[in-house]
Amino acid sequence: MRTNLRHCVWVVAVAVGMGIGGATIQAAGAPFQDQDQDYSKNKTYQQGMREGQDDHAHNRDHSKKRHFKKDEDQKAYEAGYEKGRGK
Repeated sequence: MRTNLRHCVWVVAVAVGMGIGGATIQAAGAPFQDQDQDYSKNKTYQQGMREGQDDHAHNRDHSKKRHFKKDEDQKAYEAGYEKGRGK
């Protein structure tokens, strides 16, 4: 009985460890998924691209701080700005 209980505890410990490890890997990979998204046809991306190019041409540091209601628009604008700025 003692061996059987020890075996069950070991199996549960390994299963919990694998669950935590899987969640950590998934969370670590999440920030990098947005970088591959194609925003090129998005109007906020294009606006960010224009403003980034203009700031780069006039040696300014993010002169207009835009804030959009939707997270997706904010991400598209920032991606366009960075691309236009040459980073």
